[in-house]
Amino acid sequence: MAKNWTPDGWKAFEAKHLPKYEDPAVLEAAEKTLATYPPLVFAGEARALQAELAEVCHGRGFLLQGGDCAESFAEFHPNNIRDTFRVLLQMAVVLTFASKQPVVKVGRMAGQFAKPRSAPTESQGEMELPSYFGDIINGIEFQPDSRMNDPQRMIRAYSQAAATLNLLRAFAGGGYANLRQVHQWTLEFMGRSPWAEKFKDIADRIGEALDFMEACGIDPKTVPQLQATSFYTSHEALLLPYEEALTRQDSLTGEWYDTSAHMLWIGDRTRFEGSAHVEYLRGVGNPIGMKCGPSLEPDALLQMLDTLNPGRVPGRMTLISRFGHDKVEAGLPRLVRAVQREGHPVVWSCDPMHGNIIKSESGLKTRPFDRILSEVKGFFAVHRAEGTHAGGIHIEMTGQDVTECTGGAVAITDEALSSRYRTHCDPRLNAAQSLELSFLLAEMLNLEAEQRRAAAA
Repeated sequence: MAKNWTPDGWKAFEAKHLPKYEDPAVLEAAEKTLATYPPLVFAGEARALQAELAEVCHGRGFLLQGGDCAESFAEFHPNNIRDTFRVLLQMAVVLTFASKQPVVKVGRMAGQFAKPRSAPTESQGEMELPSYFGDIINGIEFQPDSRMNDPQRMIRAYSQAAATLNLLRAFAGGGYANLRQVHQWTLEFMGRSPWAEKFKDIADRIGEALDFMEACGIDPKTVPQLQATSFYTSHEALLLPYEEALTRQDSLTGEWYDTSAHMLWIGDRTRFEGSAHVEYLRGVGNPIGMKCGPSLEPDALLQMLDTLNPGRVPGRMTLISRFGHDKVEAGLPRLVRAVQREGHPVVWSCDPMHGNIIKSESGLKTRPFDRILSEVKGFFAVHRAEGTHAGGIHIEMTGQDVTECTGGAVAITDEALSSRYRTHCDPRLNAAQSLELSFLLAEMLNLEAEQRRAAAA
């Protein structure tokens, strides 16, 4: 347990990217209401995730983390949750089948509502209003009533997160994740993607393996790992009043946990010495992620690791690199070497999304798919060169048939972006692009495995 820590101790530190609420009494009432609500996740589940991530630390697994850029109230629908879940299942099957490694599945779901913004306000014409900070804080419509920061939105976000988690648990444990269903995970609109046919080949081979097991007298129905899967949730721990209100003390261990998600991460803009977000996260027992970009110096990274994981517990820390396709091979190695030199056990994960945003000719924000792939390749190249494990991927994606990132085998053009551009914040990979990325990741993991075998020979 962290020393000299309380759930509200962050208030004595510098808190950036938090909204200003006009009525403190309304905020306090919302916090008190949330504090009486049941936990969304349990400490034992967070510990199970940490144990799985510890295996990734040791090079015996891979972290697949993906989901919405920013969850919205308007797009809350069981079909959207189901479709994102099954694309993640498809990706995990590709990675597991190709790499022969377990894949830890973590969704950016059931809590990814808040977003940091570059400026506290934005202007359209002569009107200036608070920036959109995510549906848990205010509305996306550029209107005075909508842009008012409303603490009661935290209550609605909790309810949506609870319903999302309920459905995810049903999918993960109720038969939907059964490997016998693998053919049914492909979305209807994926038929035009060449990667859907490649996935069908893998599904056929999995079916043949299950048939072989049955012929040998092993009934797949009696093997829990083939009937269900573990699935965890995560989000950026940005809105600290919400996180504090859902912080609970575990009755078994006495340790504090943030029960809003299994895993929390701290963003590139809120990790600094004296940060309220760092102070809060150092005291909870959940696995923690931290974004690492070009502005992060090795000494500052080591100081963060000493603060957030002083006991050097494997599985506690995931470092999520986000450099951009043209900076990753120059900027990442010095961070990897510093962590390696000091012996910190971490999962290295790649966020190829946030460093590759451009504005298209049509004026919409997009992420060229070739740049995303380029950063992933650079990330793996760095770890091959340093002899470390490229342990994960962190992507913004959706199971919907959106047109937000250009390129990919389906070849979304700049002109086509506006046809199904639905994101509430940043552009996401669609299902076809996500599956295409998983096959590239499988190739990279196989190269890493070949390197390990050659080194051991």
